[in-house]
Amino acid sequence: MSKPALERIARALCRAEGHPENIKFEGKPMWQGFLPNARAVLIELQNPTDAMAKAGAKSAFDLVLDVDAHGARTMFAAMIDAALVDGA
Repeated sequence: MSKPALERIARALCRAEGHPENIKFEGKPMWQGFLPNARAVLIELQNPTDAMAKAGAKSAFDLVLDVDAHGARTMFAAMIDAALVDGA
């Protein structure tokens, strides 16, 4: 099973800062200290740009789903909401 999105983002942020993600810091793996930043990233992404919404709508349309930009925004927000809950 894949890791929750929040954990994957936190680990990536940890690595980007040059830290080994699993080294212990204050008794916990270092990456866990990046969870607040990962959550902030996902919260910001809950509101996709127009370009993102259009791309999502086009992708859905290409998959034979009839979704406009508003529908794509709704789907995207639901996906981010799920990622926030999954990694809580």
